[in-house]
Amino acid sequence: MLEKIKALEKIALKLEPASLERKTIREAVVNYSEGFLDNIETLKAYQTTTDKGKQILDAPIQDQGIDINQILDLIGHNVDRPGLNPASGGHLAYIPGGGIYPSSLGDFLADVTNRYAGVFYASPGAVRIENLLLRWMCDLFGFPPEAGGNLTSGGSIANLTAIVTARDFKQLKSRDFEKVVIYSTAQVHHCTLKAIKISGLYEAIQRNIPMDEHFRMDAEALKKAILEDKKNGLIPFMVMASAGTTDTGAIDPLEAIADLCTSEDLWFHVDGAYGGFFVLSDEVKAQFKGIERADSIVIDPHKGLFLPYGSGALLVRNVKWLYNSQHMEANYLQDAFDDIEEISPADLSPELTKPFRGLRLWLPLQLFGVAPFRAALSEKIWLCRYFYEEIQKIEGFEVGTYPDLSVMTYRYIPKSGNVNAYNLDLTNRVKEEGSVFISSTTINGLVYLRLAVLSFRTHLQTIHRLLEVLKTLTKA
Repeated sequence: MLEKIKALEKIALKLEPASLERKTIREAVVNYSEGFLDNIETLKAYQTTTDKGKQILDAPIQDQGIDINQILDLIGHNVDRPGLNPASGGHLAYIPGGGIYPSSLGDFLADVTNRYAGVFYASPGAVRIENLLLRWMCDLFGFPPEAGGNLTSGGSIANLTAIVTARDFKQLKSRDFEKVVIYSTAQVHHCTLKAIKISGLYEAIQRNIPMDEHFRMDAEALKKAILEDKKNGLIPFMVMASAGTTDTGAIDPLEAIADLCTSEDLWFHVDGAYGGFFVLSDEVKAQFKGIERADSIVIDPHKGLFLPYGSGALLVRNVKWLYNSQHMEANYLQDAFDDIEEISPADLSPELTKPFRGLRLWLPLQLFGVAPFRAALSEKIWLCRYFYEEIQKIEGFEVGTYPDLSVMTYRYIPKSGNVNAYNLDLTNRVKEEGSVFISSTTINGLVYLRLAVLSFRTHLQTIHRLLEVLKTLTKA
């Protein structure tokens, strides 16, 4: 038996490379990443290829490994070449993600040390960092001292956790679900609808409230709907407002909605996954008035704070509501409940096993301070406003509503032919050109192009490039 164990150990020790081998692997990876970043300004935002990374399938997982340089070649040709380059400042579609460099170093340290940040007992320092970050975010939105939250993988899980918490706080039972009413607009993010389904509330009535001409929820129509539903014996439960919709960037009238939720006893949820962190910008801060009265807020640091993907956050007005919904105990964890000074993330989330997400945010905030993040967000607002003015100077283009934040819609009206088909084709032609990447959407049956400015690498020259591309591609 001992000989067998020793033989297996000899093979297994390959998982623990020595210092020199670590250095070789690390330097190869760092050199690759430096080459990527050094050329980021000239790399296409979207690369159309015929193979679509298919050669990655020529390297199946085998019993024996291959050289790190061969691995990096596979990544370079099949992963980082075809399709969308989310790290590009030319990524002006959907809601761009971030990827600031110090966050990668935070992830590196978190992965090497492999701190388990789920339970205070296991890593008190890591839990303190995550709770400190959440307290900072709560303060940003004017939440009271008893507020708290959880760092998540993104807005989808954060919205799901918020809805489950609201369901439990309101003590809804399955027998109630067919009478429960959830209010939102047609512009609410689809991940909230998925969350309703997963949370067991799919049988609930999902009431679409009309919007004004700026695609913001009509508060008077909301009031009328709530009162009518109460009159008919239904259970008005939650209003899901948006602080920056994906299609148009619209901010719902948060103060008026807060008044209604207070007077009619509804849970007030704000999905600010895209737009929430713009509360840091003086240019638009006033539009967030009322968000401090929400019961729950979702925000995504991988959007508004330019972090890598996988960085979301849920804030709840009273952390006890979240704890009561998510906390579970297990016998094998009985040692973890002694000498607790901070609430554990695992008690506030569906996740028990989780990465140490906080370090990727804490490190850059400590390194840079908040000021550069605030400046970058304000820059994105002004870039969007600038594009709104400049695109109208190109013959044939018309714009949607004036942007609340850094997203806006526009479209080209050809002299003949189908307008929707033309704009869909224009989207594809911009994609094929590749230096910038845009997306389209359909609103009230009309196809619009979208400008979404949120990459920390998007600057004035990027907007000029997009204007130039659009002018060239629409030239008669």
